[in-house]
Amino acid sequence: MFTKKKSVNQDYPSSVRTIFFGTHTFATVILQALLDAPNISVDLVITQPDKPVGRKKILTPPPVKLLAEKYNINVNQPKSLAHYALPITPDIGISAQYGLLIKPHILNTPTFGILNVHTSLLPKYRGASPIQSALINGETETGVTIMKMESGLDTGPILSQEKLAIDPDDTYLDLDTKLAPLGASALLSAISPYLSGDLVPVKQRDEDATFCKQFDRDDGRVNWQQTARQIYNQYRGLTPWPGIFTMWNGKRLKLITIKPTQKELPAGKVAVESGTLYIGCASHAIEIIELQLEGKNVIGVKTFLNGFQNMNGQLLV
Repeated sequence: MFTKKKSVNQDYPSSVRTIFFGTHTFATVILQALLDAPNISVDLVITQPDKPVGRKKILTPPPVKLLAEKYNINVNQPKSLAHYALPITPDIGISAQYGLLIKPHILNTPTFGILNVHTSLLPKYRGASPIQSALINGETETGVTIMKMESGLDTGPILSQEKLAIDPDDTYLDLDTKLAPLGASALLSAISPYLSGDLVPVKQRDEDATFCKQFDRDDGRVNWQQTARQIYNQYRGLTPWPGIFTMWNGKRLKLITIKPTQKELPAGKVAVESGTLYIGCASHAIEIIELQLEGKNVIGVKTFLNGFQNMNGQLLV
C-alpha cells in the first residue's frame, strides 16, 4: 500500500530535533520511545493544562507532563493553539492523543511537518474516539496509523499502518494499552525513512472514510431494546469514561462491571437469582457484577441487593 522512493533528501538531519504533542497515558508510551531513541532529541513537550480531578477537584498534571518533567524537558500547556506560536523550529513534530486541534500555522512550522499516531486503520474512524467507536461497533480488528497531519480532521497522507486483533472482552483501557507500544514501534520505524525521503506518504481514500464523535455522559445510557452483545460492546467502549448507566427510581444507576449471558429475559426486566442480578435485553441478558447508585460508592451486587431487595422483577427503561 505504501510506496517508497530511492532518492535521499539531502536535508535529512542525523540528529532529529523534535517537538512532542500529547496528553494522556497512551502518549507517554510514544514519548518514552522517542526519549529512548538514540538519534532523536525531544526539545519541547506541548500538553493540555492541568485539570481538576476527583470529587475534591485536585489540580492534576497530565501524564505526559509528569514524564517530560522527569527528563527535564521544557513543557508548554496552552489552553488553545489558535494564537500559540512554537518557540523553536524543530525538524519534526510528533502528536499522540494530544486532544486539541493543531492549527495550520503550527503544522507548517517543523521542517518536515508533524506526524500523528492515530489509533485506527485510517481512513476508518477519523475523529476523537477511534478506540471507543471500534469497540462499540463490535469490530474484531483495529490498529495504528502513522500519518502526516494536515488541516483536515485525520485526512493527512499515511506513512504506515499496523493491525491488531480485538479480543472479545477488550475494554477501552485494554485496547489503549495494547495499541500504545504498537504505535511507538510503527512511529520509530517510519521516522528515519520518512525524513530521508525513502518513505513517501500515501493519500487516503476519502471515499472510504468513516467518522467518530466525542462522547459525553449521556452516550452511556443503556437502551434495553438492544441486544446483550450490543450493550456489552457499549460497556467495553465507554469504560471507564463516561461509563454506562440506566435510570432506577429517578436516579442514575451506573453499571460498573457487567458480562453478557445466554439467559433470556424480557428487555429491561430485572431478575435476581441466588444473589446474581440479571437485566434482560432484546436478545439474552447481562449480568451485573458491580454497580453504583447516584451519590453512593461502587459496590458489589450482593451488597447492593442486601439494601435493595425489592429490585427483583422491576422493569428498567
